[in-house]
Amino acid sequence: MTVAFQQTIPILRIFDVAKAKEFYVDYLGMVVDWEHHFEEGGPLYLQVSRAGLILHLSEHHGDSSPGASVFVWMTGVEALHAEITAKNYAYNRPGIEKTFYDSLCLKLVDPFRNQLLLNEEIKQDFET
Repeated sequence: MTVAFQQTIPILRIFDVAKAKEFYVDYLGMVVDWEHHFEEGGPLYLQVSRAGLILHLSEHHGDSSPGASVFVWMTGVEALHAEITAKNYAYNRPGIEKTFYDSLCLKLVDPFRNQLLLNEEIKQDFET
């Protein structure tokens, strides 16, 4: 049988559900797909998504360490930048940087020091 990986879903550590939803839902425009508590009053584990990007956010101490980085290839970096900049989110004013690997990178840092590195390949026009 051939090995085939189907999808990667990063798990990011959060400490405050309201702050997480403010960042991921209100600011980034993601939707909450589902939420789960393994027991009443226990830590929350939830999934958020937007346009093919799926993230799991967890209050569980063993699921992940704060300060993780997630590298994402995407299209529409400049459109997303314009969208989030217009929201005047008080805690993040990211810019777009050109990288050494020929992409535009929008680096977002959530309230728990996790980084989303959203990259779009710069298309090179070559004349023949």
